Amino acid sequence: MAMTRKEFCAALGGSTVVLLFQACGGGGGYGGPAPAACGSSGAAIAGNHGHVLTIARVDLDSMIAMTYGMAGSASHDHQVTFSVAQLQTLKTGGSVTVTSTMTTAAGLGTHDHNVTASCP
Repeated sequence: MAMTRKEFCAALGGSTVVLLFQACGGGGGYGGPAPAACGSSGAAIAGNHGHVLTIARVDLDSMIAMTYGMAGSASHDHQVTFSVAQLQTLKTGGSVTVTSTMTTAAGLGTHDHNVTASCP
């Protein structure tokens, strides 16, 4: 018997999944409201040059602040931290903007990013 898209995504629920899996969820069709991961990329990261933030949905129930790297295809990494209250805001469908750590990168100098995350 073939595994449905929902079953496949549920099996991945304990791991961080790249944003490409946002179509997972729902019944037997495509799309759905509950992907296994959420976060931000593209214009949701101010001054972005290849960064991607992925937040596992299971982390939205965390009772401690969570910190994530967001290197993506960039030549360097930044860290972003979300408080328990911010994770709860994401869980309820809101968006949260945080500022990443400062990093020095060749050709870019020392910089940070404002990152707007959401979990639709």
